[in-house]
Amino acid sequence: MCAFTWLLLLLLLQEGDQRRLWRWLVAVLHESISLPLEIPPKEEVENIIWSSHKSLATVVPGKEGHPATIMVTNPHYQGRVSFLDPSYSLHISNLSWEDSGLYQAQVNLRTSQTSIMQQYNLRVYRRLSEPQITVNFEISGEGACNMSLVCSVEKGGMNVTYSWLSSGNSAYTSHEGPVLSTSWRPGDSALSYTCRASNPISNVSSRPISAGSFCADPSYASEKPSTAFCLLAKGLLVLLLLVILATVLWVIRVQKRRKMPRMKKLMRNRMKLRKKAKPASSPA
Repeated sequence: MCAFTWLLLLLLLQEGDQRRLWRWLVAVLHESISLPLEIPPKEEVENIIWSSHKSLATVVPGKEGHPATIMVTNPHYQGRVSFLDPSYSLHISNLSWEDSGLYQAQVNLRTSQTSIMQQYNLRVYRRLSEPQITVNFEISGEGACNMSLVCSVEKGGMNVTYSWLSSGNSAYTSHEGPVLSTSWRPGDSALSYTCRASNPISNVSSRPISAGSFCADPSYASEKPSTAFCLLAKGLLVLLLLVILATVLWVIRVQKRRKMPRMKKLMRNRMKLRKKAKPASSPA
């Protein structure tokens, strides 16, 4: 029900009659999260004021089993927030990018005449899709194949980190960053490269790429997903044009068949008119 959250840091400060509690939280785009509210036991709450940049909602607990009075004052959260009993923690559903930011809950206690300030730093991230690898290579005059592997994630955003893992002959090496530059010569070990992309809520890896195959067999490059997709699109376009051409020829043929009986009838009528118009031969 709740989104996957990480509690990164918990800091408690004492400032006279006001206590502050900080929490750092992360959540998933279009999912939901609860901002936990902690109220000391045996304390009677007068009201709770939630805010984010500006007033968000005010909660007045009900007395003697009556429901709480809730007033949502920020239209951005209308229909997306609820307050969970018995602590009245703030629950936000269908999270958007705009929901990222600072939140504050001011709990006014009637019993001790104090206030508790609980503050939250919420960050919303997208779940990452499988990384895609683009391979660019060039074979030099000395036979060396210089390659540049670029890793990317669709709609990844600014908070994505990339790393590479290469394996071969039971040896593993790693490299940080979205771009990996390497070289290969005939006879070298066949290394396999895997890209790993991560953000605070997800960690995904690409399919292994055998870089040597691009250099040893030039036709292998034509099997890259991007090129294969282009070939498929071209094939479908040609097929569509053939279907359209066949349809046009069929329509023309049908129209000709419909015109043929009319033409024959018209020719017969003309022949009859000519016979009638031919003068009769006079007797000798």
